[in-house]
Amino acid sequence: MGAQIYAYLMSEDARSQANFYIAALGGEIQFLATYGEAPGTPEAMKEKVMHLALTVAGTNTLMFADSLEPVSYNRSTSISIVYDDLAEATTAYANLSQGGESKYPFALQPWGAHYGEVIDKFGVTWMITKQ
Repeated sequence: MGAQIYAYLMSEDARSQANFYIAALGGEIQFLATYGEAPGTPEAMKEKVMHLALTVAGTNTLMFADSLEPVSYNRSTSISIVYDDLAEATTAYANLSQGGESKYPFALQPWGAHYGEVIDKFGVTWMITKQ
């Protein structure tokens, strides 16, 4: 029996973050549930995202929830995305860089692949590779 691993991101604004990734990488929201769907949810929480599943860059899944406390990402965890097509990889790097910070320019590396690293405007580190 196999298993799958998905990145699950706690967010200060899951809807905005998901929509940014849809614009940057292509994709769509597959599922969205709010805390308001659970009985007894306080009014202030009802529109907050309890669970959001997003398909991006083909068939890859990212999941999100609105955090109940401040979110702080760090460099100990990154999302790595590998492309077959140089134009797609270059576009993804440029799109994810908008409003973010380029940590390592996307360029041909000595090992033969194109690689770059960016921290997007939400603080998530992306490692973009074209094999």
